[in-house]
Amino acid sequence: MSDRPADNREQFRPAEHDNDHFLLTTVVGSYKKPKWLDHARDLLEDEDTNFGDEEWEEATDDAARLITEEHERSGLDVVVDGEMRRNEMVEYFAERIDGYEFNGRVKVWGHNYFNKPSVADEVEYGEQWLVDEFEFTDSVADRPVKVPITGPYTLASWTFNEAYEDDAALAYDLAELVNEEIEQLVDAGARYIQIDEPALATTPDDHAIVGECLERIVEDIPEDVRIGVHVCYGDYSRIYPEILDYPVDEVDLELTNGNYEQIDVFTDPEFTLDLALGVVDNHTAEVETVEEIKENIKQGFKVVPPEQLTISPDCGLKLLPREIAYQKMENMVQAAREIEAELDADEIDVPVAGETASADD
Repeated sequence: MSDRPADNREQFRPAEHDNDHFLLTTVVGSYKKPKWLDHARDLLEDEDTNFGDEEWEEATDDAARLITEEHERSGLDVVVDGEMRRNEMVEYFAERIDGYEFNGRVKVWGHNYFNKPSVADEVEYGEQWLVDEFEFTDSVADRPVKVPITGPYTLASWTFNEAYEDDAALAYDLAELVNEEIEQLVDAGARYIQIDEPALATTPDDHAIVGECLERIVEDIPEDVRIGVHVCYGDYSRIYPEILDYPVDEVDLELTNGNYEQIDVFTDPEFTLDLALGVVDNHTAEVETVEEIKENIKQGFKVVPPEQLTISPDCGLKLLPREIAYQKMENMVQAAREIEAELDADEIDVPVAGETASADD
């Protein structure tokens, strides 16, 4: 059994941080790709062009550098590269795991299609998945870098299973591969890993399978490496309080989109992990004001004290125009810094866990 949650948050506090309180700010992962990168992918897939792997690598390096700098300019404490090298959160990894194959695209919603893979044979770890991505981003970033990685339960659930007895057996094997990748990321210097499990929100009765997968994933991962799990919007009452047993440091939840109607779910029993709270909505192009975001942040104090609260958008921002996504991040960071200052000045009354929050504005 893991000893998490571990005391590993303070390493992400910027040296120039002005406030005594520290609300860690970050993003979930995906971000809008520059239009020229989409064009570069089209050229790569066109056999009639001379645009090859070398040109594609240069293009993705440029995009990753651009988005990383954009995240830092917004003031985020921990950044990602916006997943510039990834085409889709399952497809990208399936292309790199032995045992997967592709049979064509399937429609998921509207005019969006997903190249849903099949598992035709026992899965095995082949090439590295994210180490090169992390090393490049880390080399161009002045702030700590978080690595989002699709979790084994989602990799199994969003796949045609043609080789295993059931999806649970497939997920457990995939968890071993995720563990191997994270060990290599840690060796490369990664200190913040986020396991993305959006499928849990669609089939929450399988929370025990996710927990077992996470136990396998974190085995032998040092406690100074921060491990989070991101769960997209769903009926959280079906996975709480069971998720408190997950061997992670942080649970990232999508609550702005539901106007925090489910916030009370997490007040009984006491929330013992760190909470990464979505405070801006990735589903709308309307930019929340700093004051609106400050009120959203205060919702988190109903669940955890400030030292256990991470501030982020609800989910990835890849479907929003870049200028809108940037404004949301910038306002989010400013709101977090203002809340910290108000906490330092004792202007916010943080309740004991389970009580109702109040504030002197």
